[in-house]
Amino acid sequence: MNRPKRRPNIFGLMVLGLVALFGYYFNQIYLPSQPNPFMPTSTPTRSLEAYVTEAESLFQAGKFLQSIQLYQEAIRSAPRDPSLYIALARVQMLAGKPVEAQTSAENALLLMPNNSMGYAIRARAADTQGKNSDALTWIEQALQLDPNNGLAHAYYTEILVSSGSFDNVTRAIEESKVALALAPDTMEAHRARGLLLEATQNYEEAVAEFKAALAINANVPDLWMSLGLNYRILGVSDQAITAFTRADVLNPADPLPDLYISRTYAGLGDYAKALQYAETAVNNSPQEPSLRGNYGVMYYRNLYWAEAIEQLRLAVNGGATEEGKPIVGLALSNDIRIAEYYYTLALALARTGNCGEALQVAREIQSKVPADENAQFAASETIRICQENLVAPPTNTPSSPDATATP
Repeated sequence: MNRPKRRPNIFGLMVLGLVALFGYYFNQIYLPSQPNPFMPTSTPTRSLEAYVTEAESLFQAGKFLQSIQLYQEAIRSAPRDPSLYIALARVQMLAGKPVEAQTSAENALLLMPNNSMGYAIRARAADTQGKNSDALTWIEQALQLDPNNGLAHAYYTEILVSSGSFDNVTRAIEESKVALALAPDTMEAHRARGLLLEATQNYEEAVAEFKAALAINANVPDLWMSLGLNYRILGVSDQAITAFTRADVLNPADPLPDLYISRTYAGLGDYAKALQYAETAVNNSPQEPSLRGNYGVMYYRNLYWAEAIEQLRLAVNGGATEEGKPIVGLALSNDIRIAEYYYTLALALARTGNCGEALQVAREIQSKVPADENAQFAASETIRICQENLVAPPTNTPSSPDATATP
């Protein structure tokens, strides 16, 4: 009846306690600190400053589309910072996206209604879209808010120049000087002054201003285009081609550098190179009728008359691209380039014996552009060739540069 009492096993109790403590630590402390293997790992979030710094670096390097993406990421991080929308709008303008730039500027104004730069970029974007009246109103609001905004004075200069009003020239001259005084280290101030000098036919001085702008940022394709155009007017063709080529490298999707290189080579009499660049321009923008017209002119200069007719018909009458997309024809007007497409088509048709169509085009030229001496001469020449064709129909209709006929 009196069973002897066992002494407690101290060692076993200690082991049991240690096991309990380990289990608690493992479940409550260790496991929660470990990543779940069945959940995706989170990526570290970049700071706002990092986005802005890289966006500005890409902007300075001329990589505008990448810069736009980074500014948009920054805006997602701080959607109520108006300065980010302003920075984005400025890059969008240089990237040739005025509609998007206006939207970004207006978003900045929603957050800060008295933002001078918001009104300034909004005005510049509107002017690029052909809304000069709105642009003048908004740029004046920008300067009322901040009379010392140098970029706004630069944009005002460009808006006044694009208005086409002789009365605005004097004001534009003063605005360009103010812009340079307030913002001498900005590309926009020198560009505005260059555009004003170009508009007033001071081409050598314009070249100097565009060079000054490029010294600040050499990766803006529009600046190279402006420099090339002024060199071309001055007859410095090699420098013009170099400038257009730089613009093309910076923005290879833009057909305009190729178009101007084509026409510059044509002016030098190098029609083979002119044709090559005309083709590249068309490949960049197949639906643009003026590029088709230039392509047709260069075909004609190289004695590819059949090919010239094909491209010039697309420019004049419209039609469809090789992929079936529509091309809207250009109505005959006093524009010297459009008139050139028409009279080159008339000559090519006459030389290939298509006198019914050729004479119809020639008569249209005679009635609609009577002041264009080149067009009138070509129309008369078309009629003369067709009269000769009645006596002796053409037997040689060249479509290769091996033909001996003179363009």
